[in-house]
Amino acid sequence: MITGRGTVPLSNIPRRRAVRAALVLPAAAGLLGGCSDGTRPQGTSAKGSPSADASVALRRRAARDSAALLARYDATLAAHPDLGARLRPLRAEVAGHAEAFASNGRTASPSAAPSPSLSPSPSAPPSVPARAGDALSALAAAERALCDARAAALLDAPPELARLLASVAACGAGHVLLLKEH
Repeated sequence: MITGRGTVPLSNIPRRRAVRAALVLPAAAGLLGGCSDGTRPQGTSAKGSPSADASVALRRRAARDSAALLARYDATLAAHPDLGARLRPLRAEVAGHAEAFASNGRTASPSAAPSPSLSPSPSAPPSVPARAGDALSALAAAERALCDARAAALLDAPPELARLLASVAACGAGHVLLLKEH
């Protein structure tokens, strides 16, 4: 319903659509604004493309970070099973992100088994706050920190990896908003 001023009341906009629009539009604008001043970012070759070693290291770090976030989701689900309905969809997306980074740019078949590199390291599981609200806040903080790190990594990423990093960072920002709704 449109009000007399020509605006749509926020109560009439589905919340998920509003969140997705708020996340996708700035990310799309950032990807489309690919103009350059001619200077090369660090880790690039004379032809302007990131060196293969830097790109592989960035992809490995992104996979490792996603696997660590996945371990945090698993620990939170184990400590607070009552949050399962809320966290399982987000956890599934994080698992997909980890797989996408670990795939090294290859597309895997849907029936393919997860990469062994996605299994968390044998270190101690992340600590989880005892209160469910605090656990959600801790997950939101972890997601936000990873979003910020991925946004910073865009500067050194080749175009294909930069698009993946931007997409996953936008998804993580959506997770932050969903986790903060309690």
